Amino acid sequence: MTDAASPASGDTASTSTTASAPLPETGWSKLGNRLLVRISGPGTDKFLQGQFSQHLDEVVAGYSPRAAAATPKGRAYCLTRMVRDGENIVMDLDTSLAESTLTHLRKYLMLFRGTSAEPVTDGCVFGLFGDSEAKRLAGQAFSELKRPGDSLALNSGFLIRVEPTAEGLSRFEFWRTDESEAGLDASKECSLADWQASEIAAGIAALTEETKEVFVPQMLNWQHVGGVHFKKGCYTGQEIIARMHFLGQLKKSLYRFRLDADQAPTPGAPILAGDRSVGNVVNAVRLQNGTCELLAVVRHDAADEDLTIDGLADQTLAQLPLPYAVPEREKSPQTDT
Repeated sequence: MTDAASPASGDTASTSTTASAPLPETGWSKLGNRLLVRISGPGTDKFLQGQFSQHLDEVVAGYSPRAAAATPKGRAYCLTRMVRDGENIVMDLDTSLAESTLTHLRKYLMLFRGTSAEPVTDGCVFGLFGDSEAKRLAGQAFSELKRPGDSLALNSGFLIRVEPTAEGLSRFEFWRTDESEAGLDASKECSLADWQASEIAAGIAALTEETKEVFVPQMLNWQHVGGVHFKKGCYTGQEIIARMHFLGQLKKSLYRFRLDADQAPTPGAPILAGDRSVGNVVNAVRLQNGTCELLAVVRHDAADEDLTIDGLADQTLAQLPLPYAVPEREKSPQTDT
């Protein structure tokens, strides 16, 4: 085995900005766009309970669910996963938003003496395609990873089963929390773009500077990937998030599309039905076959129309499947959210 942090000399696959088509059935990507952060101290659970959409009682050894943090108006500024590490919680943040997210959270953290939120020294996240590398890491305990969110504590970190793609490709994440070798085969390294394409194919949104504080978590289908706990108590933004759920007010949600274009559209770009704006791009990636795949939040009542992206009026979006159901789309009538 070779260390995942040391790819084979001359290998350009890991730095490609376009994703493979089809996606790799085996291998791994180093997710340099993700930062691990450890929340520690006596107020850890109480602090996180008041800021995130996940119930901390559900974050236990062996199960590591997703979560979101939102503004008082219910708009998500952080999408993450929570992993229980003894009395601590480890979370992942997008590197481009990590500084602003931590600055915001520390304003509330000041109320919890002795509790801190700090980047994990030598921490790193790896995305694993298929079962083979996960089995290498987990050994006989691999059978315990049955559903998305199931996790295993390893000597050097945590192995987590995450959502499969709509095409049935199983996926895992390995969160290395120390400087140990990852134990992954360097010859099987894939690009970050490959992993980002698999996230889109799995219907997993990621926020950017352009899209943070724009969407309520349900608009990003976060409730359908286990990221919103509707029976927990109060947290920032909870009133808006709960009202949208219990009163059936969700009028737009996350869709997956294919686009024939030379360049991936930028996050936040308007989705148009004719001249009417009906949504926005969330994430997009270019594939090596000359197409792009993207996730976009779109109004339910416009999703079946001929949709284009602002500035690309000659390219109609083709809707692709997600690996999970979104039953809210069946409800009607609707008004603007």
